[in-house]
Amino acid sequence: MFYDYYNYHFWGMDLVWWVIWCIVIFWIFATPYDIPGQRKKKDSPLDLLKKRYASGEIKTEEYQEKKKILEG
Repeated sequence: MFYDYYNYHFWGMDLVWWVIWCIVIFWIFATPYDIPGQRKKKDSPLDLLKKRYASGEIKTEEYQEKKKILEG
């Protein structure tokens, strides 16, 4: 009787529990998230310039002049 129980219930766990554990493990490794302390890609100088222009810190003329310098 003890032997039969383990033959039909996947090493003591029902098939449902195996599926749940597989989904949980997959979710842990497949979900993209930010890890605390992880190095992030730094913004390029052109990205920083675009952000300053978008926020209104610099005028159009200054933006175009600096963009031309950075791209050239």
